[in-house]
Amino acid sequence: MKTRPRLLTSIPFWVLVVASIAAIVGGLAIVLNGIDAMEQVLNDPNATVVQVYVGQSWVVVGAAVLGAGAIGIALWLALAAASALTRRPDVAIETIDWNNDDETAPEAAAPAAAFAPATTATPLAVEDADVETPSTATAPPQAAASANHDAPKLDTGDDITRR
Repeated sequence: MKTRPRLLTSIPFWVLVVASIAAIVGGLAIVLNGIDAMEQVLNDPNATVVQVYVGQSWVVVGAAVLGAGAIGIALWLALAAASALTRRPDVAIETIDWNNDDETAPEAAAPAAAFAPATTATPLAVEDADVETPSTATAPPQAAASANHDAPKLDTGDDITRR
């Protein structure tokens, strides 16, 4: 079994081929039609300048489309050559013995660590939900003591060493 699809069954490959051939045919039709129109206008003594130059611009557009188709064909050939030169590794395929009635597969010995008893995790400390209290309510005793931690400390001069 191949790991990648063959190039002949690849849809983008065939889209490239068909689009390139269509661009070549369309570009060639535009070029030939433009050249024929220019010949007729140049042979007409009553032709205007617009009629002459419109034919030239159509020939340039047709040549661009024809060139795009030619590049597509060159890309198609390069892709085909690269696909032919690259080797696809074969994939190992396991065959199933349908004649064997044994439905149980041999199980490998499991390591002892796989059957170790689960350890209990330490319980999480959960805080109480924040409850809004009115500003007129009295603070609990712990909150009153911890409310002073943001208060500025007065400098009494005791902790400054004098020289």
